Amino acid sequence: MTFEPLISDFYNYESLLSEQEKEAIMALRGYLDSEVRPIIGGYWDRAEFPTEIVRPLAELGQFSYAWDETRPFENSAVFRGFLAFELARVDASVATFVGVQNGLSCGSIAVCGSPEQRAEWLPRLASGEVIGSFGLTEPQSGSDSAQGLRTTARRDGDNWVLNGAKRWIGNATFADITVIWAKDVADNRVLGFIVPTSSPGYTASKIEGKISLRAVQNADITLEDVVVPESLRLANANSFKDTAKVLRLTRAEVAWAAVGVAAGAYEAAVAYSREREQFGKPIGAHQLVQDMLAKSLGNITASLGMVVRVSEMLDRGEQRDEHSALAKAFATSRMRETVAWCRELFGGNGIVIDYDIARFFADAEALYSYEGTREMNTLIVGRSITGQAAFV
Repeated sequence: MTFEPLISDFYNYESLLSEQEKEAIMALRGYLDSEVRPIIGGYWDRAEFPTEIVRPLAELGQFSYAWDETRPFENSAVFRGFLAFELARVDASVATFVGVQNGLSCGSIAVCGSPEQRAEWLPRLASGEVIGSFGLTEPQSGSDSAQGLRTTARRDGDNWVLNGAKRWIGNATFADITVIWAKDVADNRVLGFIVPTSSPGYTASKIEGKISLRAVQNADITLEDVVVPESLRLANANSFKDTAKVLRLTRAEVAWAAVGVAAGAYEAAVAYSREREQFGKPIGAHQLVQDMLAKSLGNITASLGMVVRVSEMLDRGEQRDEHSALAKAFATSRMRETVAWCRELFGGNGIVIDYDIARFFADAEALYSYEGTREMNTLIVGRSITGQAAFV
């Protein structure tokens, strides 16, 4: 399969990939264009998730590449970032599903699990046999997850008993397991647990009425005396610092996905500018339209440069919290700006789902907020700049 550069990758950052990585990108792109793009608008409109795409995505390695136990070949963090980019330039809900399954669920077990836990769960998640979700955010605790965590874990012999509530948990309505983060009542340590969703006392209720990421199945979770064996406590999760190790990885991938959303909106706008005619010529021949497209491409190109560099730093073991935080804050801000310009170019057609742009425009709002709001990420960067924490 011949590798085709994207019009949204103006400086050809994909040239940094190996030939094997390019082949994997093209396989994913081909599947998304032929099987996902034609159906996703309808699923988004109905607020349903196309579960039939889970196994094909697994076969394409979307839950496998980052982990020693499952990766089909050696690959770079830049390549894994481009996977998130490719998913998001077709649909942000699909990219979010993969991010929860791969980054948050697999990531929690890979970063905080014992070798035995990794060996048991990572291959099952990678194959799509098991669907995972990630339970950190709570009804009263979002940005202050470290201090405001209210879900509790109490040791009872060889088991733990969990009580509490979680909110905005992606994949939770159809997941087989959820990684639940809770405070040990004995010493206030933050612990992680692999919780089967079939456990008595565990319930997940779908959040209705969303205007963004409508295909993502977010849920409210309640935990009422849920019993979890010690064998399912993540062995290397002993404080919120361990939770943060997972979030550092996924925050960078959300930045990549944000650039993908901007790229998808830009590509849709370029195509529309060539086919839509006003005043006797394609709208792409008008100066103001070209200005919006050039500004959009500038945002995408600048953001790509940032996320590529952050991923290169991850490969070298140099990435810190402030690096991924700056990338997430910047890329999502530029994404929000870009999708607005691109939606504007469509005029009235930009508010109906017949054109992809309305979906990109709405979905951008969720990416702008989750995995750390712009404000919280700027405070992480500000702490690094000044040496002073200004969170409260």
